[in-house]
Amino acid sequence: MDAQFWDERYRSRDQIFSGAPNPVLVTEITDLPPGQALDVGCGEGADALWLARRGWQVTAVDISQTALRRAAAAATDVDGRVAWARADLATGPPPASAFDLVSAQYFPLPRQPDHTALRGLLNAVASGGTLLFVSHDLADLPPRHEGGFEPSDYYQPDDIARLLDNDWAILINETRPRTGPAPAGTHHTHDTVLRARRLT
Repeated sequence: MDAQFWDERYRSRDQIFSGAPNPVLVTEITDLPPGQALDVGCGEGADALWLARRGWQVTAVDISQTALRRAAAAATDVDGRVAWARADLATGPPPASAFDLVSAQYFPLPRQPDHTALRGLLNAVASGGTLLFVSHDLADLPPRHEGGFEPSDYYQPDDIARLLDNDWAILINETRPRTGPAPAGTHHTHDTVLRARRLT
């Protein structure tokens, strides 16, 4: 699932996603004061735009240049509030302690023995900041997905919760019914959600 895979996927249709922000993000972040946010795997930009329209300064990263161009074209009313950046977070970490919110919504982060990429994301959360990591419940997924995609090869919220140390307070670690429609062609009925606050 490299840049070529995602560019080809986005080029296959004029619009892949709904254009609406992810419901878990809306539910969990509405009560937070705006600050600096990192939108991980921003895709066509719906989450980044939603955050920016609520006062957040957003760094929106994706591996797909096609997705980023599409997202930037939709950002006509948030001038200066979103920085769109192409990045592969599996190989290059974001700035440390820079974000009041790190949001990863259905982001396929490959497991690594040393957890280097994951630790890079965790380190990006500033003191007092929030990590929000959301995934599809594995029970809703076939054992092996399109293109040989194996869901268990990627971090799930509960995996991340087990790796958090005393510098973190876990506020939510649960499976819940989806409140929005499942993506076209899928049968996702539940989300797994981790919300944690960095204490130091």
